Amino acid sequence: MPFLFFNFQYLIFMLPAIGLALFAQWKVKSTYQKFSQVRNMQNMTGADVARVLMRNEGLDYVQVEMIPGDLTDHYDPRGKIMRLSAGSSQTPSVAAMAVVAHELGHAMQDKQGYFWLQLRSGIVGIANIGSSFGTILVFIGLMFGAAAGRGGNLGFTIAVAGLILMSAAVFFSLITLPVELNASSRAREMLMRNGLVTTQEAQGVSSMLNAAALTYIAGAAQAVLQLLYFASIIFGGRRRG
Repeated sequence: MPFLFFNFQYLIFMLPAIGLALFAQWKVKSTYQKFSQVRNMQNMTGADVARVLMRNEGLDYVQVEMIPGDLTDHYDPRGKIMRLSAGSSQTPSVAAMAVVAHELGHAMQDKQGYFWLQLRSGIVGIANIGSSFGTILVFIGLMFGAAAGRGGNLGFTIAVAGLILMSAAVFFSLITLPVELNASSRAREMLMRNGLVTTQEAQGVSSMLNAAALTYIAGAAQAVLQLLYFASIIFGGRRRG
């Protein structure tokens, strides 16, 4: 049975993506720690940066809320709300400028109807369902198939249904890449256009944004490899049957 060796096989199959994910997490945390200790020349907190950019870029309708934690910042396109962590909103650092500008990059995407953001927002529901139940259905299907032997058509059908749900979550991960990369590009442009960063600070901002982008690349790689792994188990077992 292929899934009797699931843990070992899964680890080997996923090892490259797991390694990339661990490196990405280390990279973003270490880069954030470094540039959160570098005071920006304007001596502006993230909240100050937000006010300037929102006023100058026509985003003053966006609400700003404070939330606990570090790197928990995000933009909610449904409520037009930018939520900033204490570390980003209250610190006059290069890291804070990068984080705030990135989230306002999403706000600008929303304002201009950026296609990939709209698509991602449109499939978030089915992607959440796929992420929550896809793997469960695959396991149920594999167990049904193992119990039924060669007559496990029901198990195969359930497993394929789970695979389809997982595909929605994978697609969500993939289209997140252009959304995040574009938001980072907009962040750099806004900071430079408004004269908020020096050339040296712009390099620090880029380091922050590039490190963050790596986490999304790692997440997408994990999602794709996991889907391919389960597909090989499901359809490989079908052929042997």
